[in-house]
Amino acid sequence: MALTILGLSGALSHDPSAALYIDGKLVAAAEEERFVRDKHAKNRMPYESAKFCLEQAGVKPSDVDVVAIPFAPISLFDKARWHYARRYWYAPDRALDAILMGNRRYKRYRTRIQWCLQQLGFDLKKVRIEAVEHHLAHASSAYHCAGFQEKTAILGIDGKGEYATTFFGWGENGRIHKIKEFYDPDSLGGLYGAITEYLGFEMLDGEFKVMGMAPYGDAARYDFSRLAKFENGELTINTDYANVIGFRRYKDKDKGKGYYFSPKLIEWLGPRREGDVADEPYIHYAASMQALFEKLALQMMDYYLGDIIRETGRIAFSGGCALNVKLNQKIIARPEVKELFVQPASGDAGTAVGAAAYVSHQRGVPVEKMEHVYLGPSYSNEEVIAACARHPQKPVWKQIDNVEQRIAKIMVDGHPVAWFQGRMEFGPRALGGRSIIGCPSVPGVADRINEQIKFRERWRPFCPSMLDTVAPQMLKVDHPSPFMTFTFEVNEEWKDRVPEVVHEDGTSRAQVLERRFNPRWYDLMKELESLTGNGVSLNTSLNRRGEPMICSPTDALNMFYGSDLRYLIMQDILVVKDGMDWYDAV
Repeated sequence: MALTILGLSGALSHDPSAALYIDGKLVAAAEEERFVRDKHAKNRMPYESAKFCLEQAGVKPSDVDVVAIPFAPISLFDKARWHYARRYWYAPDRALDAILMGNRRYKRYRTRIQWCLQQLGFDLKKVRIEAVEHHLAHASSAYHCAGFQEKTAILGIDGKGEYATTFFGWGENGRIHKIKEFYDPDSLGGLYGAITEYLGFEMLDGEFKVMGMAPYGDAARYDFSRLAKFENGELTINTDYANVIGFRRYKDKDKGKGYYFSPKLIEWLGPRREGDVADEPYIHYAASMQALFEKLALQMMDYYLGDIIRETGRIAFSGGCALNVKLNQKIIARPEVKELFVQPASGDAGTAVGAAAYVSHQRGVPVEKMEHVYLGPSYSNEEVIAACARHPQKPVWKQIDNVEQRIAKIMVDGHPVAWFQGRMEFGPRALGGRSIIGCPSVPGVADRINEQIKFRERWRPFCPSMLDTVAPQMLKVDHPSPFMTFTFEVNEEWKDRVPEVVHEDGTSRAQVLERRFNPRWYDLMKELESLTGNGVSLNTSLNRRGEPMICSPTDALNMFYGSDLRYLIMQDILVVKDGMDWYDAV
């Protein structure tokens, strides 16, 4: 009998997702937001994503052995709840609730999961639900998916789970050993999130924008050390300024919203940033926050995991902060680090994979190494044509051959293209399944995509996808990078060759391709190389600002007609804007 495990996330009221393992093979995984078209799908359960996973695998609810959830009850005898109560002494209602009713959120979540399973056709009397601690699920998603055979250091940094915010441990022979956890409010991710809010972005969504803004500023201009310290093995966030709750929160009277920073932060740094401009002093604040984040994260890693890293050179990293590619660049630059695996869906969506992987290992079935993230839905030419036929804009389309050659030619002529191919990616990065692409040697293509298609801040960087034969020439560091989870310094010659994908600080967040995982995407780079000499594409997610990544052909058509894009290729179906000459298109 096959061991079938369904992982479901969504405990923290954002980023619900589902993942399905059958005998250790991850056969499907997807975020709920993609199906319901609501970014982060806040306060929803992973109904549509779970339904997709079951249908993709041809599995009935009665075939599922275990439903794994990444949120667990925390004992009153564990120090987590007491730490929370002590550090939030100024909000006695919250402090007492942690002591007296500390698992209320878990019980509410489990009830909602049961309801979701019933809607999917599960018999609650027959299905087993297993709870995995949130940070253990993060740890599993990194360690068990890394494929490392040696002893491995495990690092997890995010906002918070039940109470934990940071995880240090190690893995060996499939088992995870916990060394240390920090607890709310002492959260490096929470601090970064609070400053993200101060800088005018949404927490849980805009942290990467702060990271993108940081290279424009000077970290030395402002000393942010008062916000947090790491001493004697303990992280302490200054809750006079950030990670605040209750009456300490800064309140926006016009919006009726409370933030995770205090009025004291405003007194120190000035008014909260508004608008899209990367201006002073906020660029320096972003740089200072990024510098403090990197400094503390590396100190913590050295303190708890340094011996293990020096012994084996292997690190598995997860949690929302693992998507901070600048920190990851610093980690892989260290001589003792042989390889860093960053879970590509490091945020809470990835805990569906982690919880299921953990339960699989507990039941004696190791899971396979995660080598790609093409785990979502795919659509045939016939389904694409049907979507075109139904669409109110009456798309002009044509089925073409030699897709890679023709699309490369359109790109080299200076046009961005919406690229919709194969199975949708799992996680936040567009990796050649649902992408907007452009030729990175065409001047101004990045600005054009920002202004006319994605409608986002002009200073946001774009990333390259490249052939595995190009990476050793373009990037200064040789390290596997299939998931765009690292930045690399770019060699001088290539800064001039592909300027549209090199950021302000001379780095690129690169995806390095192997043909076996996505042949058409790889072959497109080969065509670009034959036309321009550079086997590199500009690559950004197929969506507009504030929207989830595109899932279906209908989603793609809606986005296409809501932007200035002129070309959309879905499988072999090329869609062009009305009135264009087909000769120009192909």
